Amino acid sequence: MVERIEEMPAGTIGFKVVSDLTGDDYREQIEPALAEAAEQGDVRLLFEIDSNFGMDAGAVLEDAKTGLKLGLGHMKAWKRTAIVTDVDWIRKAIKAFGFMAPGEVQVFALAEVGAAKVWIAE
Repeated sequence: MVERIEEMPAGTIGFKVVSDLTGDDYREQIEPALAEAAEQGDVRLLFEIDSNFGMDAGAVLEDAKTGLKLGLGHMKAWKRTAIVTDVDWIRKAIKAFGFMAPGEVQVFALAEVGAAKVWIAE
């Protein structure tokens, strides 16, 4: 399950994964918010992930579809993505493969969520 983070800088989007991420989370919350930002030409995303993170098969599929449609289809719109997590394997994966994502990607620790918000808004 994902929740929208309401206390975000203007022009940014924030989500917090609070339990297993599902395909419905992507279809109902994540994709509409990203599509709106991509159409405006300015995607600045913060994605907070705690240690309870998991994805069902539907979420994996929706993530791939969203990446193709909104990532590749609107590459210039993606400005900055902050991944905020203390989950070691996610931190390592983002550092290893983040260069493949559109725009700038940076990993922050959970204690640095404030700095992550500032960074995506710059």
